[in-house]
This record gives sequence, structure tokens and C-alpha cells, in this order.
Amino acid sequence: MSIVAKRLSAVKPSPTMAITAKAKELKAAGVDVISLSIGEPDFSTPQHIVDACKKALDNGDTKYTAGPGTIEFRKAICEKFKRENNLTYTPDQVIVTCGGKGALYALITATVDPEDEVIIPSPYWVSYPDMVRMNGGTPVFVTGPEENGFKVTAENLEKAITPKTKWFIINSPSNPSGAAYSKEELRALGEVLMKHPHVWVMSDEIYENIVYDGFKNYSIASVCPEIFDRCVTVNGLAKSFSMTGWRIGFAAGPVDVIKAANKVQSQSVSHATTFCQAAGITALTSSMDFLAERNDTFKKRRDLVIDRLNKIPGISCRTPQGAFYLYPSIEKCIGKTTASGKKITSDTDFATFLLEDFAVAVVPGAAFGLSPYMRLSYATSTEALIKACDRIEEFCKGLK
Repeated sequence: MSIVAKRLSAVKPSPTMAITAKAKELKAAGVDVISLSIGEPDFSTPQHIVDACKKALDNGDTKYTAGPGTIEFRKAICEKFKRENNLTYTPDQVIVTCGGKGALYALITATVDPEDEVIIPSPYWVSYPDMVRMNGGTPVFVTGPEENGFKVTAENLEKAITPKTKWFIINSPSNPSGAAYSKEELRALGEVLMKHPHVWVMSDEIYENIVYDGFKNYSIASVCPEIFDRCVTVNGLAKSFSMTGWRIGFAAGPVDVIKAANKVQSQSVSHATTFCQAAGITALTSSMDFLAERNDTFKKRRDLVIDRLNKIPGISCRTPQGAFYLYPSIEKCIGKTTASGKKITSDTDFATFLLEDFAVAVVPGAAFGLSPYMRLSYATSTEALIKACDRIEEFCKGLK
């Protein structure tokens, strides 16, 4: 008899991490791999934030702290939500976690019971459904079709709600598609949710500051104040501040839900790293002028890669409003055979053979619940992106 818990049988390892690991293996073996598989800005953490962390360490800020986070950081988070999102919270409505993923996991663990349903738009970030499954819940997928910019409609959402629905998870801007919901689209979804008072909203806004072409990001809890008391807003420092390895996330919502999430955290990781929270205060209270230049760089990379991809036979790619991912269709490549004689029967095959034959790592759409697509990240150098596009073009031109 296996010692492994039965509930883990429904959980798969992160596909993005698996692709990244395979790419690293090939690199270690001397292969010139270009990895477009991981969602991590290639910029450094701004120096003033690093300096704040160093100062905290020098000041001995290395001890245990309150489970939900330091009061100073939670106050800074409340100020951020008010200033940037028009959301009013008090520190007891905020929890600081080990990354945005830590917030999502603690919230789902604290609230989802067996047989509860959680509505998840697809394509989705890979961890949402498995977090739900690990806690005995049932993920219910609602497709955001490409023709609607990979976004779900109010009508789609209405049809998916049942008496068992507990949460609706929305991620805008989105990983993997970069799709972002307009104020009007959020309002339409909120009006559906107003009719179903048993359904809560988990809004993952980790990419809120990485937007393009004049797009303005909104929080659904602000756009739809009628459901504010059923909304939990999740965010973190990883993407906007290039602090992926610092593992600082946070969430805000009704006190009882936040207390429940803290109960989970207190019996697992205790609390987020103390001196990283001190740096977080500096991140949230200092100028974010650095973002304009970084977003401009991301936009140039986005436009470069979209232009290249749309000229490659078998690939078509929409222009997303945010994040740093593209989600191109490879439908016309399915059923073809590579120059090395391998038959492509799925987007997983496409990604596998592209890595094996041309040393470019992307993630298949199957990992995100919508095929046949691939996700690639343009959060890497322009030189690497041009090289990757050259290889993808050569790979696709060799298909028969």
C-alpha cells in the first residue's frame, strides 16, 4: 500500500516547472536552449527595494513576526489598495503570504470543502484547478474562446453557476493569454454574480501593472461594490517589482475569510519572511516610475514576437492587453510531421518536438486547459526572442 495520500492522485506536477526543468537539463548537457517557458521578468529587483532589505537585515529584522504579516506592511498594503484600486480595507482584512500562490492556496484550503465547485475560466493558470482538487473540490471550467479574446462572457458564467458553486476565480491580466477584462466586462460579470449570493469571487491581480496600449486595469471588487463583501483580492510583488524569488504575496477580503486563511498559514509556513516584508513596504510606498520603461520594453518585445509568429506558416497569434505572455494557435500544425519524422498529434507533441529538435522551450496549451495552443513568455532578451522565432520558423517550415 502506498503511503502517498489518495487525494494527490488527481494532482499533476506543474507543467511549466516540468518544461523548465527539461530545458535546464538540456542546457546542462551543453545544448543551446532558449527557454520561453517561465513567467519571470528578466529585470532585476529595483535597487531601492534591495537596499531596504539589506537595511532590515542590518537592523536585525530576522525574527518571527505576526502570522498575517507585520502591521506596518499590512497598513502599506491597505494604502496601496485604496490608492491604486479604490478598495478600502483595514489591516485585519489583509494577509501577507509566501507569494501570490501562497495566498491562493491558503484561501482555497480554508474555504473549499469536498463537492464544492469552483468556476475557473480557461485557459487558466495551471495551479488553480489542482489547488481545488487537493482540497476535495471540483473545478468547473468555462472556456474563454479565442474569438472573445480568451475571456468568458456573462452568459458563460451564468450557465456554469450551480447551487454547489463556491468561488469564481478571475485572473486579469491573465496567465497564460495576457487577456485583460475591461471595466464594462467586469461589470457584466459582477451583475451575474449579484444574482447568486452564495458565489464568492477570488480576483488574482498579480499582473495588474503590466498592461499596454493605454489599457486601464480595474479590480472587480471596485467596479462592482455590490459584491465587495464576497470578493477577495489577491496580489503580490513578484511580477511588477521583479521579486519572484522573494516570495511575497498578499490578499484582502472579509475578516472571517482572512482569519481562516491565516489559520492555514499558521499551521504550515507560519508567516512570510520578515525582512522581505520590510522591503515590501518600500516597494509599495516608493515611486513606480521604473515600470514605464520596463513596460515599454515588454511592449516592444510583444510586438516583435507577434509580428514574427504571424508570418510563420501554421501559427496565428492575437495581441494581448497585459502580462508578458503570448498564446498563439498552432491548430494548422496538428496532424503534420516534423522534418525528423515525428507526427504532431497535439500541442504537447508540438512543444516536446520543438524542444528536442530546435531547443526552444514553450508550454503546450493543454497545460492551461485550452488546445491547440502554446504559451510563450517574452520576458527575456530581444536577442533571445529573435533567435527563438528563427528556430520556431525553421521548425514549422519543415513540417509536412
